[in-house]
Amino acid sequence: FYVYPSCSQLIGKKTKAGKLIDSDEAFCSELLEAEGVAVVFGSAFGLGPNFRISYATSEALLEEACARIQRFTASLT
Repeated sequence: FYVYPSCSQLIGKKTKAGKLIDSDEAFCSELLEAEGVAVVFGSAFGLGPNFRISYATSEALLEEACARIQRFTASLT
């Protein structure tokens, strides 16, 4: 029911508000704040710098969440 995509290439980037993404935990926190998408940081399971997505939901919700994640990651500088 879970996948663990990597966010390693995003470590060191900043949000539009200037907040530094310095860990998978920071990535998850900022994603939730910016896009309302709740994921769990992989380091909580010994799998950093990844984040956990549950796919035990509808395809429509997964597509929307993926679009929001993509929008957030594209906004990082």
